[in-house]
Amino acid sequence: MKNLRVVIITGLSGSGKSTALRALEDIGFFCVDNLPVVLLPRFLKIQSDDSKGITKVAMVMDMREKSFLEKYTRIFPKLKNMGYRIEILFLDSSDDALLHRFSETRRVHPISVKGSVMEGINLEREKLAPLKQMADKVIDTTSYNVHQLKDVVQRHFISSYISQRMIIHVTSFGYRYGIPADADIVLDVRFLSNPYFIEELKHYDGHHPDVRDYVLGSEESRVFIQKLFQLMEFLIPLYEKEGKARLNIALGCTGGRHRSVVLANQLGSYFSDKNYIVTINHRDINKS
Repeated sequence: MKNLRVVIITGLSGSGKSTALRALEDIGFFCVDNLPVVLLPRFLKIQSDDSKGITKVAMVMDMREKSFLEKYTRIFPKLKNMGYRIEILFLDSSDDALLHRFSETRRVHPISVKGSVMEGINLEREKLAPLKQMADKVIDTTSYNVHQLKDVVQRHFISSYISQRMIIHVTSFGYRYGIPADADIVLDVRFLSNPYFIEELKHYDGHHPDVRDYVLGSEESRVFIQKLFQLMEFLIPLYEKEGKARLNIALGCTGGRHRSVVLANQLGSYFSDKNYIVTINHRDINKS
């Protein structure tokens, strides 16, 4: 058995395959979009090299690649016989939902012969029916938004212990650019001394050790972090008890480049140490 977990994401156009791929990337998969199926054996052979340290890969494969339908029926079983742990994730959705999504994005269906989206959906559904039957997991994304789909995908592909816990997203941002629309908890860290007004620090961001030491070196910062961690210890079990699957925490400073970045990294490390699946996004770090 090869020591490489391989997830093939496929399904109907507009069903959320790109969202599913990003969801797996967030939990540590090495991800590739639209890899030609004929290159899959060579790709897996390269990634199986133990020196690379890669244990799980995911890729989107679908009818955008002309030879996909013709080749996958031969290549997938062959790779399984070679010992690769290949899992097929098929995303489906209702016709109405797909039509609505194509209308919103004004995209042309990739396999529509005459430009009719409905014609493309019907043709693709027909041609992919055997692959759907072959899939290890089928997800109907009709009623999901992007966040809900990410939750479903991540919870399927992470361990049962971790999947019982919330997925936590920590975002740093700048108030001058607006509060993140999807934030559940917003924390304002503008009360901390601003490195921007220190000449030797202003041109660095919150990843720089000198900026980090400056922000974390004040008494106010130490007390804030202590109380923040205590708040999280109180809140997180209560959110989990209520069945909340995802929590978005946003920390903001003026420009989103210094203080909020440092504090977001601290909070992210706190959750990682407690074995939560956590992602950190510095939304505005390059804007100031």
